[in-house]
Amino acid sequence: MSDQQAPQAGEQGSYVLVNQPYERDTRYIETRITADGADGYPVEPGRYRLVVSYACPWANRSIIVRRLLGLEKVISMGVCGPTHDKRSWTFDLDPGGVDPVLGIPRLADAYFARIPGYEKGITVPAIVDVPSGAVVTNNFPQITLDFETEWAPYHRPGAPVLYPEELREEIDAVNAVVYRDVNNGVYRCGFAGSQDAYDAAYDQLFSRLDWLSERLADQRYLVGETITEADIRLFTTLTRFDPVYHGHFKCNRQKLSEMPVLWAYARDLFQTPGFGDCTDFDHIKRHYYQVHRDINPSGIVPKGPDLANWHTPHGREKLGGEPFGDGEPPAPLD
Repeated sequence: MSDQQAPQAGEQGSYVLVNQPYERDTRYIETRITADGADGYPVEPGRYRLVVSYACPWANRSIIVRRLLGLEKVISMGVCGPTHDKRSWTFDLDPGGVDPVLGIPRLADAYFARIPGYEKGITVPAIVDVPSGAVVTNNFPQITLDFETEWAPYHRPGAPVLYPEELREEIDAVNAVVYRDVNNGVYRCGFAGSQDAYDAAYDQLFSRLDWLSERLADQRYLVGETITEADIRLFTTLTRFDPVYHGHFKCNRQKLSEMPVLWAYARDLFQTPGFGDCTDFDHIKRHYYQVHRDINPSGIVPKGPDLANWHTPHGREKLGGEPFGDGEPPAPLD
C-alpha cells in the first residue's frame, strides 16, 4: 500500500488523511476454495475457518451469507473483537485471547503462515485452512459468491438462492455501482484529504442513495423478487449509516431514518432472520470510534442513536416478493 493511501476499514494501522481522494487497496489474496480444488483448496466440510469481526461491513456480509445458507456445520467461524492492535485483528473475545480452533492470538499469525512477512493489510473476513493454519483468501467479494455457488451441495434445505444464474448479470451491475458509490463511497467521504475530494464523494454518495430510493420505491428487493447478494452488500452499509457514517464520516445530508424508502427497506431486511441477528451495533460503534483516531482522537464512543426503531413496522410486504422465495428462513439462533 502506498504511503499516500489510507488503510481500508478492516485493515490495521493508522488512518492517515492525505490531500487527495481516498483510494482503497484491493490487492487481496485471490486464492479460491472451489469444488474442483483448482487452486489447491477443494471444498471440504470442516477443513476451513471463517475469521470475522461483527464490526466490519465486509466481514458482516460473509456472516450473513453463511447463516442464510446454513453453512455453520461445514465452515466454522472465529470472531475477533471490535478493535485491534496496530497491525492485526486479535481474538480478545476468546478465553486467554486465543482462537480455540486455530490456537493463535492474532489473525496476523495465519497470514504469516501463508506468506511470511506479509506486508499488506491483515483484513477480515479471511478464510483459514485449519490443518496448515494458513490464510487461504481474504478476497471478500469472492468469498460470499463462492459460498453461494461452490458450496451449494452443503446448503441447508430451504436455503435461499442468493446468486441465481438468470439474475447474475443484473446483480453484478448493481453491486458494482453500489460498491463504488455507497459501500466504498462512505469511506471516500470519511477519509477525504481535501474539501474538493470530500465534496465530490459526498455528492456521488447521495446521488446513488437517491437512485436506490427510486429503484426500491416500487420493488421490495434490489434484484428480483427475493433477497440476493445485492441486498446483503447494501444492507451492511445501511446498518452503519446512522450509528457511524452520518456523523463520523460526515455523510450528513440526511440520516438513513430520514430517507423513507431506504429506511423501510433496511428495516425489512433487519427483521428478516439472518440479517438483524447477525448485526452487532455495539461492536460497530466501538470499532469506528475507537480505531479511527485520526478522525476521532478522543476515542469516545457515542451513546446514541436509539436503535429501538429498527424493530418498527416497515410496510414493505405490500410490494410483494418473499425473502426466501420457495424456501424457509434459517432456524432461530440459540
